[in-house]
Amino acid sequence: MRNKNTKTKEFRELTYEISLMLGYEAMRNLDTVMTEIETPLVKDIFPLVEARNIALVPILRAGLAMSDAISDLMPTARIGHIGMYRDPITHKAVEYFCKLPSEIQNCNVFMLDPMLATGSSAIAAINLIKEKGVQNITFVSILSAPEGIKALNTAHPDVIVYTACVDKYLNADHYIIPGLGDAGDRIFGTM
Repeated sequence: MRNKNTKTKEFRELTYEISLMLGYEAMRNLDTVMTEIETPLVKDIFPLVEARNIALVPILRAGLAMSDAISDLMPTARIGHIGMYRDPITHKAVEYFCKLPSEIQNCNVFMLDPMLATGSSAIAAINLIKEKGVQNITFVSILSAPEGIKALNTAHPDVIVYTACVDKYLNADHYIIPGLGDAGDRIFGTM
């Protein structure tokens, strides 16, 4: 993914594969409900994940690529969307869209964004869903900067963060170094 010569198709495929692995790890401790199931041989009680109480909330637009993979793990999960962009001057998150599932306050929410740089977008998006009464939030990213993790942990110490890699630092323009460039541009071929 980091290679500047990686084309859009391969970048999307890698995003999917890494997101699938991250989703599996992030969901490993979900609550289960003991349910009676009849196998071909006998009836017995088995633990099943309560999938109807799961919501995936990608931060647009790059988070969409992650939601494809994670929804393959939990096809009955509800999906919401929060649109954020980073103001080029202030580097602060600006919300432009928010559509969440009904009764999201009862869900285990998995917030998805491939990049956790300053933490500004993640914090703003989490603020939005907490205003709706959500209490169980997990943030999933592919690549994170130490500064973003620290900011997110400071603002929301109750939110669990899963990331595939923690890079070295943010540069003066608030890009992750060594990073992989703009994930959204690379996913959607808009570089």
